[in-house]
Amino acid sequence: MRPLKNKFLIPGFRKDFKMDMRRFALLGLIVGLLANCTLAPEYSKPAAPVAAGWPTGAAYADVKTGPAAPLAADLPWREFFTDRRLRELIGMALSNNRDMRLAALNVERAQAYYGVQRAELWPSVNAVGSGSQERVPADLSNTGSARTNERYDVKFGVSSWEIDFFGRIRNLKDRALEEYLATDQARRGAQILLISSVANAYLSLAADRETLKLAADTLRTREDAYRLVRKRFDLGLASELDLRQAQSQADTARRDVARSTQLTAQDENALSLLVGSPVPPALLPADLGSVSPPREISAGLSSELLLRRPDVLAAEHRLRAANANIGAARAAFFPRISLTAALGTASADLSGLFKSGSGTWSFVPVIAMPIFDARTWSAYDVTKVDREITVTQYEKTIQAAFREVADALAVQGTVNRQIAAQQSLVDAVAETYRLSLVRYDRGIDGYLGVLDAQRSLYGAQQVLVALHLARVANLVALYKVLGGGA
Repeated sequence: MRPLKNKFLIPGFRKDFKMDMRRFALLGLIVGLLANCTLAPEYSKPAAPVAAGWPTGAAYADVKTGPAAPLAADLPWREFFTDRRLRELIGMALSNNRDMRLAALNVERAQAYYGVQRAELWPSVNAVGSGSQERVPADLSNTGSARTNERYDVKFGVSSWEIDFFGRIRNLKDRALEEYLATDQARRGAQILLISSVANAYLSLAADRETLKLAADTLRTREDAYRLVRKRFDLGLASELDLRQAQSQADTARRDVARSTQLTAQDENALSLLVGSPVPPALLPADLGSVSPPREISAGLSSELLLRRPDVLAAEHRLRAANANIGAARAAFFPRISLTAALGTASADLSGLFKSGSGTWSFVPVIAMPIFDARTWSAYDVTKVDREITVTQYEKTIQAAFREVADALAVQGTVNRQIAAQQSLVDAVAETYRLSLVRYDRGIDGYLGVLDAQRSLYGAQQVLVALHLARVANLVALYKVLGGGA
């Protein structure tokens, strides 16, 4: 190897090599200065097709919009959820849930695709070594005698590098970047959806367990009532109608216990699926009363908060990508200039490959001027229509987001009043049941009044549990639709 190194450092060859390198560097500088224009239209964000502020009226009287409570987008989920067990379950879900893994992998793929597209701006430099031997027979030789031709080459250079004078490649690179950013926002949206789904499943399990406890208590009460009526019937103090009515109520409660047992089991299965692994029993809630409610949040004063939602940001990135795609389509009407160049050394003898004067170079620019291609115009029209479609999708996303927030605010503005009224109803029906039971025991009224009051109390208690669930679940929904969850 030492003789080869000495030949490579021969002064004459090194001088030729340096001069050729300067030519290539100057050429690269000129190309870099020229290739700086773009044909993409100037981007302008469409106006949001919704009201500037949130709805007002009787349904929104209790909505929190002041600065006392934090904004959802500024509140990390670990601070929003105050229940320790729920936070642990959400952390497990973010680590194990397969949908989140797919979302993360989609981001990695989009990032890698952007890297590929960005690399198109730069030439691919290759080093190539080759050698050939060819025997030429006497009747084909210029000298009239057979001979063997030899050639050895060592070169490095670029092959078919498109010089981006009109921004086609740069616009495609910008489109890939915006698609990558949109995919990343989609991952954020999937994360927020997963967080809210785990919280809702956790709260539903707590509510169904509370309903199961209520059904079990009601069953015990109705079984006691049935035994009491049975004794009165045996003594001739109650009719068979009273006995059968008491039995029907006990059977109904027994059915509700079985139904609630089924629902709690299904809730546990749903929670395990979301978490991505079996949930330890110690992390399951006993009832809604054992769950620490999330923090109160503010919806702010302006609907501009919607622009911070991941789905809206993703839609805007897709709109920017469509805008860049128009620039790439416009560039197709202009010439494409590509360059193939090589720098190296060549010799008929392997030993003379690096001698002085063996340097060689080639420079092959190619320009392709489009004359007629109907597909180019159609492709340009496609990109313009695609942009209009993307604008419409962006506006639709904002409108849907506004509706979701408005619906959540309507629940927030009325649910406390519903709970207060329902609690008053439960108290009133409970007293009615107590009084009707006393009147029945004294023989003043029949058992029908007791049954009616008992049914009303049970139904009112179930509705109260559902309203407590709706209040807490609405906090989670409001956090999600306002773009929280980072």
